[in-house]
Amino acid sequence: MVALELRNIHKSFGKTEIIRGVDLAVQTGERVAIIGPNGAGKSTLFNLISGRFAPTKGEIWLRNQRIDGKQPYEINRLGLSRSFQITNIFPKLSVFENLRCAVLWSLGYKYTFLRFLADLEDANELAEMFMERIRLDKKRDVLAMNLTYAEQRALEIGITIAGGASVILLDEPTSGMSKSETLRFIQLIRQVTEGKTLLTVEHDMGVVFGLADKIAVVVYGEVIAFDTPDAVRANPQVQEAYLGSSHAH
Repeated sequence: MVALELRNIHKSFGKTEIIRGVDLAVQTGERVAIIGPNGAGKSTLFNLISGRFAPTKGEIWLRNQRIDGKQPYEINRLGLSRSFQITNIFPKLSVFENLRCAVLWSLGYKYTFLRFLADLEDANELAEMFMERIRLDKKRDVLAMNLTYAEQRALEIGITIAGGASVILLDEPTSGMSKSETLRFIQLIRQVTEGKTLLTVEHDMGVVFGLADKIAVVVYGEVIAFDTPDAVRANPQVQEAYLGSSHAH
C-alpha cells in the first residue's frame, strides 16, 4: 500500500523553477532517504509534503487523501509529522513535559485545559514510554535547553513520533553530530520508527546506506534515481551527479 505519493510535482518561486515534475511513491513501512547536491530541491520537497509550501502544479497524496494545499497542522492531524534541520523543541520545559505536550492531541485532549495535566494518566504514561524509547528517561526533569545537542535531537524525534503519526519526515537528523553519536542515532531512528513510513533528507552517506530501504536522488529538481541502496550506489548517473567515483565501490 502506498503511504505517500507525489504526482508530477512542480514548484516555482517567481520565474525560477525549483522542482521539475517529481513523481515518487513511498510504500507503507518503507524507509526512504532523499539525497542530492546542495540546491537540488530536497528541502523544498519536504516543505511541499509537510504543507509549508503549496505546489505550483501536481498532487500530493497521504494514503487516500490529497494533501497539497492543506495547512501544516491539517496534514499533521492526518498522520504526517516532520522534524527540522534546526532543533525545534520547547527549551524551557523538561524532557517529560515536551513529550507530554506532543501526545495530548493524539489522545483527544486537543485544547481542553480544564483538567490538570498531572491528572491525565494516559498522557503521562505515554510520555514516559516515549521518553524510554528515545533513552532520555534518566533526563526526565532536565530542561530541554540543558540537554546536549544529540539529546536535543533525540527529544525532537521523540516529539515527532509521539503525536502518533504514521509517516515521519526527518530533515538532516544527524547534522552536527560526531561519528559515534551518529552511529547511535541511526540505531535509535531505526528503533523508534519501526513499523512507520520514514522519509529523511541526509548528506551523510553512512547514515543513508545504514538506514534507508530505498534512496531517491534529486538533481536540479528532478528525481534521477529511486531504488535500493545497492542499485543507487552502482548507478553511473548517480555517481557522476552526486556520489562521486569514490562511492562506487
